[in-house]
Amino acid sequence: MLSSFAAQWLPAIEAEMRAVLASEENAVAAHYGMMHYHMGWVNAHFEAESLPAGKRLRPLLCLMACAEMGGTPAQALPAAAAVEILHNFSLVHDDIEDGDETRRHRPTVWKLWGVPQAINVGDAMFALSFAAVQRLADRGVPAATTLAALRIFTEMCVALTEGQHLDMSFETRSVVPVDEYLRMIQGKTAALIGASVAIGGLVGGAAPGRDEALRRFGQSIGLAFQIQDDMLGIWGDPSVTGKAAGNDILRRKKSLPLLHALGDADVGADLAKILERADFGAAELPTALALLDAAGSRAYAATLMESYYAAGLSSLQAALGERAEQSLLGSTAQWLMQRNS
Repeated sequence: MLSSFAAQWLPAIEAEMRAVLASEENAVAAHYGMMHYHMGWVNAHFEAESLPAGKRLRPLLCLMACAEMGGTPAQALPAAAAVEILHNFSLVHDDIEDGDETRRHRPTVWKLWGVPQAINVGDAMFALSFAAVQRLADRGVPAATTLAALRIFTEMCVALTEGQHLDMSFETRSVVPVDEYLRMIQGKTAALIGASVAIGGLVGGAAPGRDEALRRFGQSIGLAFQIQDDMLGIWGDPSVTGKAAGNDILRRKKSLPLLHALGDADVGADLAKILERADFGAAELPTALALLDAAGSRAYAATLMESYYAAGLSSLQAALGERAEQSLLGSTAQWLMQRNS
């Protein structure tokens, strides 16, 4: 169901994003070229190139929500483009803040053109994502609906910065409680997915209350999605994920299973000592994984993921009724929870 919907609508989403991120003025061609480079549309010389675009999950969820509310997905294309451009703005700035030199196997924008230009590119994409939402009016969406969509979009942007603040603060802290981690992914991951679904529902004609139910669905599925990512980063099959076994442990990434084990009264101190070693590497990985097993961290993460998934389905049922699980959104949520990469 997802694949057929994606095949139908991904080209239109791409076309809408290209229209938003377009300029015909030669003086600023490089400015937009950097945006296009980050999106995978051109190479470092601004020559046309087509790289894998990823799942485009957020814009597809936006269009699905519109369809499920009885609307025409084409009307929601500006909102779908907005959430994906906003997501990519956050990646441009994340790369700067995290010092990441590559993304999608290519140098990042800041690595090629410097931090000042990359900050400016991100700022432009942020502003243009709001311009994209305002294009809803061009699709015949009522002004009141567009204004409501902008309100949700703005709230989501604030939540995104809150999540990023917490994420960066974790880098300087040896101990991070699980509840603070969950608050962080609520802002960095769940808020954007929740807004994508809620805005799509609004454009599709969701009655008051149903858009909030859709938002709760998206937020819960977003939390489950991130926790699943955390599990795959430690226990995922390298032949499927393309990453080394235990990759996130080797990177000392403060993901949910690791934080849960570090907070365990029996094994936390031992795990912390191993991770603090200057020579920590692949040789110590089996010991670290054994400590996670002893703490029950994998089972803890799986149980929490399933509880968020169940909460998401409950919210979807509040919005769609009995057809929730068989809907586009319900089927996509089920697919997300079964993925292995």
